[in-house]
Amino acid sequence: MQELTPENITQAVLDQMSTTANPRLKEIMASAVKHLHAFARDVNLTPAEWLKGIAFMTAVGKICTPARQEFILLSDTLGLSALVNGLHDETALEEGTHTSLLGPFYRETTPNLPAGSQIAKNAEPDTEIALYGYVTDVNGKPLAGATVSLWQTSASGLYDIQEDPGSVDYRGIFTTDAKGLFVLRTVKPLGYSIPMDGPVGEMVTAQRRHGMRPAHIHFLVGAPGYRELVTALYLRDDPHLADDVVFGSSGDLAVDIKKDPECPIPGLPSIRFDMRLSRETAADRAGGRVGADPAAILKQPA
Repeated sequence: MQELTPENITQAVLDQMSTTANPRLKEIMASAVKHLHAFARDVNLTPAEWLKGIAFMTAVGKICTPARQEFILLSDTLGLSALVNGLHDETALEEGTHTSLLGPFYRETTPNLPAGSQIAKNAEPDTEIALYGYVTDVNGKPLAGATVSLWQTSASGLYDIQEDPGSVDYRGIFTTDAKGLFVLRTVKPLGYSIPMDGPVGEMVTAQRRHGMRPAHIHFLVGAPGYRELVTALYLRDDPHLADDVVFGSSGDLAVDIKKDPECPIPGLPSIRFDMRLSRETAADRAGGRVGADPAAILKQPA
């Protein structure tokens, strides 16, 4: 029987996992073990510290509900979500609109609305803005019939699912016309703090970070034959555009609210946000939708 030591235990684990049948699972798990063991060695992790880490992860899991995904928030605040998005962008066949974070407040129960609809149920007339843009391929060819799902905060800086999990507001799904145009009414989004009342908020507070996100609107865009796009627009005048706590904002996704003679809804201040989709690859088709329910993904065979 081999005597296990800090020097040889990593290889012992890799040897035991070497019978993994799925090659991608084998690759991912082998790398995860190597890096986790290297991390423990690098900081000389103590048993008490590791138990605190386990307690933290347990708390993250316990606070998750259908209306709150603390693990996504953890991934976002560690920059891991942004890193994975960046790596995903680099695998595209061509450079389209850059991705941004899906975030923890996406929901599939979103109404399909006709062009020009107001997505905020109780919007005051003097607070309305128009939001429009064109969905095309990377060469500017209009993509008719593309679905544009979007969601944002309410006037109080909260998502509907935070205010009332049974309510659906400040979100909608639109379909582009023959020119690739989508258009709707909404209100100006607000910058807001991530939820700070859970374990992730405690971590951010301990790190003396502000916890703020710049004002933004999320998008999930799809068209047959094209890579699904998860992105967001960010208001250029927001004070936290450059130090987003979840590292999702970027200059190429920044926009302004302004008077625009080309806006399809005359008389309203507007945001124009055009999006270019890359062609779909075989790997994209095999990977499934980015916006799919995580629980359903976990049920898929490895």
